[in-house]
Amino acid sequence: MSVNYPNGRKFVRRKQEESVNNTKKSTYSNRGMTLEEDLNESNEYYRNRKIAVIHKKPTPIQIVQVDYPKRSAAVIKEAYFKLASTTDYNGVYNGKYVDFEAKETINPTSFPLKNFHQHQISHMEEVVGQGGICFVIIRFTKWDKVFLLEAKHLFIFWQRMLDGGRKSITKEEIEEVGHHIPLGFQPRIDYIKILERLYSFY
Repeated sequence: MSVNYPNGRKFVRRKQEESVNNTKKSTYSNRGMTLEEDLNESNEYYRNRKIAVIHKKPTPIQIVQVDYPKRSAAVIKEAYFKLASTTDYNGVYNGKYVDFEAKETINPTSFPLKNFHQHQISHMEEVVGQGGICFVIIRFTKWDKVFLLEAKHLFIFWQRMLDGGRKSITKEEIEEVGHHIPLGFQPRIDYIKILERLYSFY
């Protein structure tokens, strides 16, 4: 299926994403799970126990061409993203709006900032400006380590890049200002525990 951006440019899955999805690393309980799958499981755990209501945002798509090889089946041949995407997840926790992006990298020593776009950074700045909770969850697939990085720190690294500095965040920098999330069973990625500590809900 051909999928295109609003400006007509074709959507091409990045090699990094293909590598992550095609070589899922076996993790806790010997399960090969992507970051998205782990987060979806965690969010379901939170919803079932009335801890938080967080959902993955659907990406609005405009279908352009559909083939009907059978009367009972339709195949989408061409489609366009209606809008530029913002972040992956949003919802409510303890009366506060929560909005975050989830990213994986196969780079063992740094996280490339090219994984973000300016409109995503601008969106996160608007969320923070309205008092919402905004962050990024990053997984280093080689080490199978997951971190929560608050948006306020991401903004600093993004501005450093715009000012001509390095185009990535080192793993050491993420370890220093971010928050390691140990992988568990239920929930798989317990990022709410980090939020409890950061925002003193209790």
